[in-house]
Amino acid sequence: MSAADLPRPDVAARALAADPQLAGLRRSLEFYYGDPGRDAAMDRLYRRFVAPGDLVFDVGAHVGDRVGSFRRLGAQVVALEPQPLCARAVRVVYADDPAVTVLESACGEVVGSVRMFINSANPTVSTASAAFVGAAAGAGGWADQVWDAELDVPTTTLDQLIATHGRPAFVKIDVEGFEEAVLAGLTVPLPALSFEFTTIQRDSALRCLRRLATLGDYRYDLALGETQQLSFDRWVSAEEMAGHLRDLPHTANAGDVYAVLPTTAG
Repeated sequence: MSAADLPRPDVAARALAADPQLAGLRRSLEFYYGDPGRDAAMDRLYRRFVAPGDLVFDVGAHVGDRVGSFRRLGAQVVALEPQPLCARAVRVVYADDPAVTVLESACGEVVGSVRMFINSANPTVSTASAAFVGAAAGAGGWADQVWDAELDVPTTTLDQLIATHGRPAFVKIDVEGFEEAVLAGLTVPLPALSFEFTTIQRDSALRCLRRLATLGDYRYDLALGETQQLSFDRWVSAEEMAGHLRDLPHTANAGDVYAVLPTTAG
């Protein structure tokens, strides 16, 4: 299926945004879909890591906007989303695309289950990390966030996903403070991946860097927020990235660290 033949996820997302049962997702569906400039910037970023025919894992798919980018680039996508409403949204948006597999599951260190803390008003920051919820309490910019429900969800691991679906060219990990647990379930090096960080949990990001160092000689760059722009535009060492993360102002809030093995660093 060529890019021109792909279903229009923005059309399905706009229809979903009007569904009163998905009121908590309306803001995300309206923000993440239907902006051609944002889509183009996202595609330019991910084109560094994803080529036609590649396999990509989207861990923490939320409403699936990154899935759309990976598909426009010609990849096959396995999308993991443990929140039932979010998983339902991704299934509906990509229902006509056979190259998208949606798994209603979290990803962690072991296969089993985990307790999620649900933010009903802002599901994009729902998390399986109690430490993340604790770090947000009283932090600047997080005062209005409330985790008002809990839910037990199944978990798989990156190793299990690889055993089932194959070795991905790229893995996107965006799980609100649970990234360290996701990487703990990976025991083989992968060509490229990204993991989210926040300035309220810098130590977690530093531990992710240390974990990746046990798997391979990775090099790093990062993109702040939703800029879709790499900050260095060169690949730096783990030590340089760690120093940069430590020095970021609190107001930087969040972003994604990108990691590549030297053979894939361009």
